[in-house]
Amino acid sequence: MKTQIPSITIGLDLGDKKHALCVLNQDGDIIDERTITNHRESLRRLSQKYPGARIAFEVGSHSPWIKRFLTELNHEVFVANPRKLRAIYTSDRKSDKNDARMLAKIARIDPQMLHPIEHGTEQAQRDLLQIKLRDNLVRQRVDIISSVRFTLKSLGVSLPSPNSACFAKRCRTLLATDHSELLAMIEPSLQVIDIMTQKIRELDRAIETLSEEKYPVTQRLRQITGIGPITALTFVLTIEDPQRFEKPRDVAAYLGLVPKRDQSGAIDKQLRISKAGDAYLRSLLVGCAQYILGPFGPDTDLKRHGLMLAERGGARNKRKAVVAIARKLAVLMLVLWKHQRNYEPLRQIDDSQAA
Repeated sequence: MKTQIPSITIGLDLGDKKHALCVLNQDGDIIDERTITNHRESLRRLSQKYPGARIAFEVGSHSPWIKRFLTELNHEVFVANPRKLRAIYTSDRKSDKNDARMLAKIARIDPQMLHPIEHGTEQAQRDLLQIKLRDNLVRQRVDIISSVRFTLKSLGVSLPSPNSACFAKRCRTLLATDHSELLAMIEPSLQVIDIMTQKIRELDRAIETLSEEKYPVTQRLRQITGIGPITALTFVLTIEDPQRFEKPRDVAAYLGLVPKRDQSGAIDKQLRISKAGDAYLRSLLVGCAQYILGPFGPDTDLKRHGLMLAERGGARNKRKAVVAIARKLAVLMLVLWKHQRNYEPLRQIDDSQAA
């Protein structure tokens, strides 16, 4: 299908304070090239000057709200995937001005060459905020705990590695008798850990309530052993509409859990997974897969399949098994959601039982 060239095409290189822009007419001539401030009013004035223009920019921290804002102003907006735009990131003369110019030129001829991505809704972004804030707190707490442990280790005092939630309490118990002076030195850090633990628990309760009240489908996904409230809710908020995938396996590619391909003639290389899509959700699924294949994971079809892959030997095959189970988890969760099915952990019947 031939792409219709619009009368006006705008390329934007987004920045925290200013955006570089390049405006092309229907013939491809540059009619405007400058910078504007990163404010809604600046974007509104740009829209009023070029009503109905096609606008393209790369994905970034500002791209979700800017796309929603410009779409509401009746623009055709494309958010480019920078991983696919070699013409921009491999340029020998890379600059904001040149990036905006290249985006405008590509969007004018064929916007599909930008490999455009779709942002989630504003409501989904807001609900995901609680999960992302919790993840930030968990990471910061781990950093403080590591700092305390390594500082004490340098003084000849070794601490065990208990659960992060009870580290401060355990640390006080161990140091109170023989190392009271060290305890007094690290007490401020322990107090911060206590506050973080309290806030993480509050966010856990808020996430649980949000799942039950607004996204009851997460309860169906949590039937799968290893899938907790955070993974289930993140999956639902990231995918939003299960009908967007015609084939369930497509969700694995969407989340970057399928291998890349480099085939030419008789050569078909075995490559790593693409790691496209949402990195946070992908890491959650990999973590769930590790639990399923671990000693605490119950006997399920997923675990049997993963262990069969891991038995081929070597650390490489074990890593492949984890990724394979993460991929199957994504597909399974989509199927349960899309078709409103209940999870069956063991659908295969042992030959001994069948006999």
